[in-house]
Amino acid sequence: METEAETEAAPGTATATAERFRAAVEKEDLGALEELFADDIRLYSPVKFQPFEGKPMVMGLFGVLLRTFEDFRYVGEYDGTAETSADGGEAPSAVLLFRTVVNGKAIHGIDLLHFDEEGLIKEFTVMVRPQSAVHALGEAVLAGLVADGLVPAPRGD
Repeated sequence: METEAETEAAPGTATATAERFRAAVEKEDLGALEELFADDIRLYSPVKFQPFEGKPMVMGLFGVLLRTFEDFRYVGEYDGTAETSADGGEAPSAVLLFRTVVNGKAIHGIDLLHFDEEGLIKEFTVMVRPQSAVHALGEAVLAGLVADGLVPAPRGD
């Protein structure tokens, strides 16, 4: 019979990082999240065509997301390998399924994490449904990013 310690992933592996990431998000612990991201992380969002790049920008985005999500919870997890967007190479990967609410809209989504050789998250893709939830999420995130001074306010041209 395995003990809890024997079932935990080895430190520095993709599986261990995915477990730590999930726990940090669920606890809304930005400090713990920051330790898991590579300095040159790229985050692909459903609300912006270009990725968010670099740890400072991604950390700012997570600050907004953790304030924006209501009743956030992970509901499933898969791991394996997948092609990355940046270079097309294969990388250890994890898929975390989640459910949350933003401005009264129920959201179902996935976080696709790709890891570097040290087990840090180097690429992160978020996909959500339905489309109305994407719009609600985009509006809430933009408002938070503007309020935090991370992006300029949109011009009313």
